[in-house]
Amino acid sequence: MIVAVVISVIVMMLFANPVGDFVNRHPSIQILGLLFLILIGFMLIAESAYLSHLIVFGNEAGTIPKGYLYFAITFSLMVEFFELMMNKNKTLV
Repeated sequence: MIVAVVISVIVMMLFANPVGDFVNRHPSIQILGLLFLILIGFMLIAESAYLSHLIVFGNEAGTIPKGYLYFAITFSLMVEFFELMMNKNKTLV
């Protein structure tokens, strides 16, 4: 377990600058990353406060399945990827 943590820290340190440079070159990726942090933070706060058991107008609020969050994140990343590819092709032509 310790070896896995050390290896992951080394990999993160190696890729920190290239990923940071990429994010700084593309402001829309910065906004997308901030939105993901807000989304995940809101879900963590809602789960820790047991808001899924909250009764609103006689109905239990329930939890949002994790699959919905993963789909939203994947879909928005895919749209952003396609937009970056289209902009790249526009500059080449």
